[in-house]
Amino acid sequence: MAELLQVKDLEVSVEGKKILKGINLTINPGEIHVVMGTNGAGKSTLANAIMGNPIYTVDKGSIVFDGNDITEDAVNDRAKAGIFMSFQHPISVPGITVENFIRTAKSTITGENVRALAFKKELKAKMDELSFDAAYAQRYVNEGFSGGERKKNEILQMSILDPKLAILDETDSGLDVDAVRIVSEGVNRFHNEKNSVLIITHHNQILQKLNPTFVHVLINGKIVKTGDASLVKEIEEKGYDAYKELA
Repeated sequence: MAELLQVKDLEVSVEGKKILKGINLTINPGEIHVVMGTNGAGKSTLANAIMGNPIYTVDKGSIVFDGNDITEDAVNDRAKAGIFMSFQHPISVPGITVENFIRTAKSTITGENVRALAFKKELKAKMDELSFDAAYAQRYVNEGFSGGERKKNEILQMSILDPKLAILDETDSGLDVDAVRIVSEGVNRFHNEKNSVLIITHHNQILQKLNPTFVHVLINGKIVKTGDASLVKEIEEKGYDAYKELA
């Protein structure tokens, strides 16, 4: 089976400062990959570089998605190709309701007209799965939402847009136990043998509810170790200091 995502020798800078220093990462359909590391290690930079955030400059290397080199592609083109990113700090969007926002996004990505009644039914079902009050569909995006509600809204978007690759950038940060459970259940419902998930985190709470295929330790802009789910326990026991000499 062909790789879904192949990141090769990726070096990325932000405002002239080198953050990623030669990342190699291959993700196949059906896999869940986890990138863990300390604050400032480059985890969010990796996520944003794959998504195409223009603030992040690719100095070297390539990003190939679904057989196509997307290294120079714009964010919207990557989204249409099937990449979705859940943000660490989702912003509010005054004047646009959750329903209209997601419906417009789905129409833009698929290039097809999304019928209102069918979409309302789908939206209600997905919100019920997330224990998300249906009344929030008519509220402006993230306006007055708690941290947990904002993260639920991100998972709601992911489940409806149904991307080939979902990148979750610290979706678990700042969440209580119940919210982490609901979010992780949403990820599990979304994930199947045809799509892939890349989870960026430095906590293990959300990973207790998931079954990662691979876990990568990112230190000082480099992936210094890769293993299976057992690596999470090793990190818990040793801490990140044990890996810093490998960077």
